[in-house]
Amino acid sequence: MTIPILLCADDYGLAPGVNAAIRELIALDRLTATSVMSLCPFWAPGAAPLRELAGKADVGLHFTLTDQPPLGPMPRLARDGRLPPLGRLMALAYGGRLDAAEIHDELARQLDAFAKAWGGPPAYIDGHQHIHQLPTVREAVADALAALPGAYVRLCSEPAAAVLRRGVAVPKALLIGGLGGGLARLARERGIPANNRFSGVYDFATATPFAELLPRFLDTPGHRPDDRPLVMVHPGIPDEDLRRVDSLVEPRRAEHAYLKGPAFADLLDQCGLRLVRFAGFANIPT
Repeated sequence: MTIPILLCADDYGLAPGVNAAIRELIALDRLTATSVMSLCPFWAPGAAPLRELAGKADVGLHFTLTDQPPLGPMPRLARDGRLPPLGRLMALAYGGRLDAAEIHDELARQLDAFAKAWGGPPAYIDGHQHIHQLPTVREAVADALAALPGAYVRLCSEPAAAVLRRGVAVPKALLIGGLGGGLARLARERGIPANNRFSGVYDFATATPFAELLPRFLDTPGHRPDDRPLVMVHPGIPDEDLRRVDSLVEPRRAEHAYLKGPAFADLLDQCGLRLVRFAGFANIPT
């Protein structure tokens, strides 16, 4: 018996090298989902080659509210035409100072940009830097998913015991997991399909090789038939476009190299894991 697990690559559309790396891994059956930053200029030209692989991976929206120009006017959140850094966005969200209409409108624009290039709606919604978990943002995401029957949401909440057992970037993982309780409650209340296990958080500045981290992320102790584990990764091929817009460069190269190599295939076999799309999980809630 093998354990199904969904392996999701973030940030499609951010740069050509990120797009190319993700497509290569999907073609090799090393990924089963990718999250699209539809407000980025490399999404539209990257959509057609990704469509050729559509049957091999879920393609979702990576809702983005940090560091990028929004797709439309946001006079309160992006008055200078650029979305704020994560810390500022979190302070506004937890201070009750996000404009709900602004957030809903920008989410609608990013969904439209996704659909225009892709030819259909996303299979799921998550958030760049996990912003879909924040107050006001999570309500907008839940509302959008209500109009997308069958689409799921990525939950990042996980028990503290699981984070401590894994022992990777514990403070960061506890923070991200702790922020996810509200979205998890919304998903349950509204019957939105979702994963119920999550991993993949680490300090990108760590000296620990990705080859040593991934086995911990893939560990599924006490697995039950109705579990839906999701692991997040960030592969990429560094290029000048990536270096211009993001500080996360060399870790993407390391992830890409490991995920496409034979050691990863051996790891899946040794752990009794099989990569699946979300529909491959048993007992998906409706």
